[in-house]
Amino acid sequence: MKTIKHHLTDDLLIAYAAGALPEAFSLVVATHVSLCDSCRASLAAHEAVGGALLDDADRAEISDDLLARTFASVDRPVPTPVSLPIRKPGKAPTVLQNYIGGDLDAIRWKNLGGGVRQSILKTGDGASARLLFIPAGKAVPDHGHRGTELTLVLQGAFADSVDRFGRGDVEIASEDLNHTPVAELGEDCICLAATDAPLRFNALIPRLLQPLFRI
Repeated sequence: MKTIKHHLTDDLLIAYAAGALPEAFSLVVATHVSLCDSCRASLAAHEAVGGALLDDADRAEISDDLLARTFASVDRPVPTPVSLPIRKPGKAPTVLQNYIGGDLDAIRWKNLGGGVRQSILKTGDGASARLLFIPAGKAVPDHGHRGTELTLVLQGAFADSVDRFGRGDVEIASEDLNHTPVAELGEDCICLAATDAPLRFNALIPRLLQPLFRI
Protein backbone atom coordinates (compact mmCIF):
# COMPACT_ATOMS: atom_id res chain seq x y z
CA MET A 1 0.00 0.00 0.00
CA LYS A 2 1.17 3.53 -0.76
CA THR A 3 1.90 5.77 2.20
CA ILE A 4 -1.23 7.00 3.94
CA LYS A 5 -1.23 10.81 4.11
CA HIS A 6 -4.57 11.61 5.71
CA HIS A 7 -5.16 10.23 9.18
CA LEU A 8 -7.75 10.28 11.96
CA THR A 9 -7.60 13.03 14.58
CA ASP A 10 -6.65 12.34 18.18
CA ASP A 11 -10.16 13.37 19.22
CA LEU A 12 -11.67 10.63 17.07
CA LEU A 13 -9.20 8.02 18.29
CA ILE A 14 -9.80 8.96 21.93
CA ALA A 15 -13.58 8.83 21.47
CA TYR A 16 -13.26 5.45 19.75
CA ALA A 17 -11.07 4.10 22.57
CA ALA A 18 -13.66 5.31 25.09
CA GLY A 19 -16.53 3.71 23.18
CA ALA A 20 -18.14 7.12 22.68
CA LEU A 21 -18.62 7.06 18.89
CA PRO A 22 -21.74 5.95 16.99
CA GLU A 23 -21.33 2.54 15.40
CA ALA A 24 -21.02 4.00 11.87
CA PHE A 25 -18.11 6.24 12.88
CA SER A 26 -16.53 3.40 14.86
CA LEU A 27 -16.66 1.24 11.74
CA VAL A 28 -14.72 3.84 9.73
CA VAL A 29 -12.18 4.27 12.54
CA ALA A 30 -11.69 0.52 12.97
CA THR A 31 -11.30 0.01 9.23
CA HIS A 32 -8.78 2.83 8.89
CA VAL A 33 -6.82 1.65 11.93
CA SER A 34 -6.58 -1.82 10.38
CA LEU A 35 -4.85 -0.23 7.36
CA CYS A 36 -2.75 2.46 9.07
CA ASP A 37 0.26 1.64 11.28
CA SER A 38 0.47 5.23 12.54
CA CYS A 39 -3.12 5.49 13.75
CA ARG A 40 -2.98 1.96 15.15
CA ALA A 41 0.00 2.98 17.31
CA SER A 42 -1.76 6.20 18.38
CA LEU A 43 -4.89 4.26 19.33
CA ALA A 44 -2.84 1.84 21.44
CA ALA A 45 -1.27 4.81 23.25
CA HIS A 46 -4.67 6.36 23.99
CA GLU A 47 -5.98 3.03 25.24
CA ALA A 48 -2.95 2.70 27.52
CA VAL A 49 -3.59 6.17 28.96
CA GLY A 50 -7.25 5.29 29.51
CA GLY A 51 -6.26 2.12 31.31
CA ALA A 52 -3.87 4.03 33.56
CA LEU A 53 -6.60 6.54 34.44
CA LEU A 54 -8.92 3.70 35.40
CA ASP A 55 -6.24 2.23 37.64
CA ASP A 56 -5.96 5.57 39.46
CA ALA A 57 -9.72 6.07 39.79
CA ASP A 58 -11.40 5.86 43.18
CA ARG A 59 -12.74 2.43 44.06
CA ALA A 60 -16.53 2.18 43.91
CA GLU A 61 -18.56 0.81 46.79
CA ILE A 62 -20.19 -2.56 46.13
CA SER A 63 -23.36 -3.99 47.61
CA ASP A 64 -23.29 -6.71 50.26
CA ASP A 65 -25.18 -9.17 48.05
CA LEU A 66 -22.95 -8.72 44.97
CA LEU A 67 -21.17 -12.07 45.47
CA ALA A 68 -24.45 -13.98 45.83
CA ARG A 69 -25.91 -12.33 42.71
CA THR A 70 -22.73 -13.10 40.76
CA PHE A 71 -22.88 -16.81 41.65
CA ALA A 72 -26.60 -16.86 40.78
CA SER A 73 -25.87 -15.49 37.33
CA VAL A 74 -23.14 -18.09 36.82
CA ASP A 75 -25.68 -20.84 37.46
CA ARG A 76 -27.85 -19.65 34.56
CA PRO A 77 -27.52 -21.33 31.15
CA VAL A 78 -24.83 -19.71 29.04
CA PRO A 79 -26.09 -18.58 25.60
CA THR A 80 -24.41 -20.21 22.63
CA PRO A 81 -21.95 -17.66 21.21
CA VAL A 82 -22.57 -16.48 17.67
CA SER A 83 -19.42 -16.99 15.62
CA LEU A 84 -18.67 -14.56 12.81
CA PRO A 85 -17.62 -16.08 9.50
CA ILE A 86 -13.91 -16.10 8.81
CA ARG A 87 -13.16 -13.78 5.92
CA LYS A 88 -10.28 -14.16 3.50
CA PRO A 89 -7.78 -11.32 3.02
CA GLY A 90 -8.89 -8.87 0.35
CA LYS A 91 -9.33 -5.21 -0.43
CA ALA A 92 -11.93 -4.90 2.33
CA PRO A 93 -10.43 -5.32 5.84
CA THR A 94 -11.92 -8.10 7.95
CA VAL A 95 -13.90 -5.74 10.20
CA LEU A 96 -15.66 -4.35 7.12
CA GLN A 97 -16.11 -7.75 5.46
CA ASN A 98 -18.28 -8.77 8.42
CA TYR A 99 -20.68 -5.93 7.51
CA ILE A 100 -20.58 -6.59 3.77
CA GLY A 101 -20.76 -10.38 3.98
CA GLY A 102 -17.53 -10.80 2.02
CA ASP A 103 -15.03 -8.74 0.05
CA LEU A 104 -15.79 -5.73 -2.15
CA ASP A 105 -17.18 -7.97 -4.90
CA ALA A 106 -19.98 -9.04 -2.50
CA ILE A 107 -21.41 -5.52 -2.19
CA ARG A 108 -25.00 -5.08 -3.36
CA TRP A 109 -25.05 -1.69 -5.05
CA LYS A 110 -27.94 0.70 -5.63
CA ASN A 111 -27.63 3.13 -8.53
CA LEU A 112 -27.65 6.85 -7.65
CA GLY A 113 -27.23 8.12 -11.20
CA GLY A 114 -24.26 9.10 -13.33
CA GLY A 115 -22.63 5.75 -12.61
CA VAL A 116 -22.33 6.53 -8.88
CA ARG A 117 -23.66 3.76 -6.65
CA GLN A 118 -24.10 3.18 -2.93
CA SER A 119 -24.76 0.40 -0.45
CA ILE A 120 -26.13 1.36 2.96
CA LEU A 121 -24.72 -0.69 5.83
CA LYS A 122 -26.74 -1.70 8.86
CA THR A 123 -25.45 0.19 11.90
CA GLY A 124 -26.86 1.63 15.10
CA ASP A 125 -28.37 5.04 15.80
CA GLY A 126 -26.50 8.33 15.80
CA ALA A 127 -24.91 8.09 12.34
CA SER A 128 -25.21 6.14 9.11
CA ALA A 129 -22.60 4.24 7.09
CA ARG A 130 -22.54 3.51 3.38
CA LEU A 131 -20.21 2.30 0.69
CA LEU A 132 -19.84 4.55 -2.35
CA PHE A 133 -18.77 3.50 -5.84
CA ILE A 134 -17.52 6.35 -8.05
CA PRO A 135 -16.50 5.37 -11.61
CA ALA A 136 -13.02 6.49 -12.64
CA GLY A 137 -13.13 10.07 -13.86
CA LYS A 138 -16.65 10.69 -12.52
CA ALA A 139 -17.73 13.02 -9.71
CA VAL A 140 -20.07 12.97 -6.75
CA PRO A 141 -22.51 15.94 -6.96
CA ASP A 142 -21.28 19.17 -5.38
CA HIS A 143 -22.35 19.22 -1.74
CA GLY A 144 -21.77 20.55 1.73
CA HIS A 145 -22.38 19.06 5.18
CA ARG A 146 -24.81 19.61 8.03
CA GLY A 147 -22.60 17.64 10.40
CA THR A 148 -19.49 15.47 10.21
CA GLU A 149 -18.63 13.06 7.41
CA LEU A 150 -15.77 10.55 7.50
CA THR A 151 -14.79 9.14 4.10
CA LEU A 152 -12.24 6.32 3.90
CA VAL A 153 -10.87 5.20 0.53
CA LEU A 154 -10.84 1.42 0.04
CA GLN A 155 -9.99 1.28 -3.66
CA GLY A 156 -8.74 3.80 -6.19
CA ALA A 157 -8.54 7.48 -5.25
CA PHE A 158 -10.48 10.73 -5.41
CA ALA A 159 -9.54 14.39 -5.34
CA ASP A 160 -11.40 17.51 -4.25
CA SER A 161 -10.63 21.09 -3.22
CA VAL A 162 -8.81 19.78 -0.13
CA ASP A 163 -6.36 17.23 -1.58
CA ARG A 164 -5.98 13.80 -3.16
CA PHE A 165 -7.14 10.82 -1.13
CA GLY A 166 -5.89 7.30 -1.95
CA ARG A 167 -6.44 3.87 -0.44
CA GLY A 168 -6.29 4.09 3.36
CA ASP A 169 -6.68 7.88 3.46
CA VAL A 170 -9.61 9.33 5.39
CA GLU A 171 -11.17 12.73 4.76
CA ILE A 172 -12.87 14.43 7.70
CA ALA A 173 -15.47 16.88 6.43
CA SER A 174 -17.28 19.38 8.66
CA GLU A 175 -20.00 21.95 8.08
CA ASP A 176 -17.58 24.47 6.55
CA LEU A 177 -16.55 22.20 3.66
CA ASN A 178 -18.20 22.29 0.25
CA HIS A 179 -16.62 19.99 -2.30
CA THR A 180 -17.02 17.89 -5.44
CA PRO A 181 -15.05 14.63 -5.05
CA VAL A 182 -13.82 13.32 -8.42
CA ALA A 183 -12.57 9.74 -8.82
CA GLU A 184 -9.08 9.48 -10.26
CA LEU A 185 -8.65 8.08 -13.76
CA GLY A 186 -7.41 4.52 -14.09
CA GLU A 187 -9.44 2.78 -11.38
CA ASP A 188 -12.96 3.02 -10.00
CA CYS A 189 -13.06 4.48 -6.50
CA ILE A 190 -14.79 2.72 -3.60
CA CYS A 191 -15.16 4.52 -0.28
CA LEU A 192 -16.62 3.85 3.14
CA ALA A 193 -18.45 6.94 4.38
CA ALA A 194 -20.18 7.74 7.67
CA THR A 195 -22.34 10.80 8.37
CA ASP A 196 -24.20 12.04 11.41
CA ALA A 197 -26.47 14.41 9.43
CA PRO A 198 -27.83 14.63 5.87
CA LEU A 199 -25.61 16.15 3.21
CA ARG A 200 -26.42 19.56 1.74
CA PHE A 201 -26.56 19.26 -2.06
CA ASN A 202 -26.25 22.43 -4.11
CA ALA A 203 -28.03 21.24 -7.28
CA LEU A 204 -31.80 20.79 -7.49
CA ILE A 205 -32.02 17.19 -8.74
CA PRO A 206 -29.76 15.69 -6.02
CA ARG A 207 -31.79 17.62 -3.41
CA LEU A 208 -35.04 16.18 -4.77
CA LEU A 209 -33.66 12.63 -4.79
CA GLN A 210 -31.98 12.91 -1.39
CA PRO A 211 -34.89 11.49 0.70
CA LEU A 212 -35.18 8.51 -1.66
CA PHE A 213 -31.48 7.66 -1.47
CA ARG A 214 -31.21 8.42 2.31
CA ILE A 215 -28.03 10.49 1.89
